[in-house]
Amino acid sequence: MKEHFERHKQAWTSEEIQKLHAFAKKGMTLKAISKALTRSEESIKTRAKQDKLTIAKKR
Repeated sequence: MKEHFERHKQAWTSEEIQKLHAFAKKGMTLKAISKALTRSEESIKTRAKQDKLTIAKKR
């Protein structure tokens, strides 16, 4: 079952963007980042692409 996030379509805060950059730099997976930021995986992918970040693949 997919997790449900209540923050659908909400703007990213500067704090969330900083965390996303830090998590991506640490090599965290998409699923882990999604849980940590309580945002959907699709939202994470979209923001990462916008910021030209590389998200680690599953290990």
